[in-house]
Amino acid sequence: MVDPGSLDMESSGSTAQEGATRVKVTKVTSDRNGPSFDVIVVEEPLEIQMGFSDQGKRIDQPISITMRTPGHDGDLAVGFLFTEGIISAPDQIESIHHVGDALEGRLTSNTIRVDLHPSSQFDREQMEKRKRTFFTSSSCGVCGTASLDSLRVSGCSTMGGDDFKVAASIIHELPDRLRAAQTLFDETGGLHAAGLFDDSGNAIHTGEDVGRHNAVDKVIGHAFLRGKTPLAKTVMVVSGRTSFEILQKAAMAGIPFVVAVGAPSSLAVELAEQFGITLVGFTRNQRYNIYSGTQRIRETAT
Repeated sequence: MVDPGSLDMESSGSTAQEGATRVKVTKVTSDRNGPSFDVIVVEEPLEIQMGFSDQGKRIDQPISITMRTPGHDGDLAVGFLFTEGIISAPDQIESIHHVGDALEGRLTSNTIRVDLHPSSQFDREQMEKRKRTFFTSSSCGVCGTASLDSLRVSGCSTMGGDDFKVAASIIHELPDRLRAAQTLFDETGGLHAAGLFDDSGNAIHTGEDVGRHNAVDKVIGHAFLRGKTPLAKTVMVVSGRTSFEILQKAAMAGIPFVVAVGAPSSLAVELAEQFGITLVGFTRNQRYNIYSGTQRIRETAT
């Protein structure tokens, strides 16, 4: 297992100054209008590169560009490479660092490279697929996995661990516990969040980003670097809706339980059913819908 502290991880930190900025606005209310300032979330492109050896030659290969909120870029990049099936173990990684010119007022750039050990083997076919879908957006992402069948090829299997159960009362509390960890949201009101929790509802790790899929990659990448995947005894909570790419990432990370504040898509439900993932949606106002995997919920009403 790689020690995250031994890696070049200057990219891994995050500050409120990175993720938010002040802009001039004209505020209009029922009794006044005039100039003021507003704090908004930062959205910038991040190019993810991978460095590896090919027949003795060192190659720096662009893999994808995503629109993200700066901060924890190392976790994001590694989480992306892992959940897309390109890398599979933290000991494949030699270093993680920003490359290129730093942005004004920051020590980091908008390009990050994950360097693999010269002897590391990785999924070159999946890397080539990602190169063909090079650009992604902050709003929805472009999934590198074309079908449910290809998830099985990537090594995903039906979830076991039916002994892992979460009380219905805990599920009701999870969105509020995730919201309590959203420090940047308090300033901007414009960020998604993802978090990993145990069966008692205790937060293990949380992440924020302008993109739902980026927030998920940040928390999974954080766990991956610390050798904690597969995440068989965890619940992943997301602040918005659940789509295919969110459930794909959960399946790749071995997460058996996903709770969302918003709605799922039809393909997300299909994926959850096929891979045995418990999927809960519309978790708010003391109610929720169970779309798959009722066996992992204790005290479920009939």
